[in-house]
Amino acid sequence: MRHLLHMASYSSQTNMHARNLAIVWAPNLLRSKDIEATGFNGTAAFMEVRVQSIVVEFILTHVEQLFGDAPLRGTSWLGTGYGG
Repeated sequence: MRHLLHMASYSSQTNMHARNLAIVWAPNLLRSKDIEATGFNGTAAFMEVRVQSIVVEFILTHVEQLFGDAPLRGTSWLGTGYGG
């Protein structure tokens, strides 16, 4: 999440602010087995992805409150350049 937040810091150049990043990454980060198993299509699938993107956007806009300042376990390779 911190990497996506770091990417959002370049939104003035890329137009990939938290909302756009959430739309792109939500289906991968919050994969729904229900959608895959039932073969949702159309409106139902759209609504599920919309909920996923809202959740991911919330997480991106609240990274510090949710995860704190400490580096996350297993991310020492990121160094300090990624806010961790």
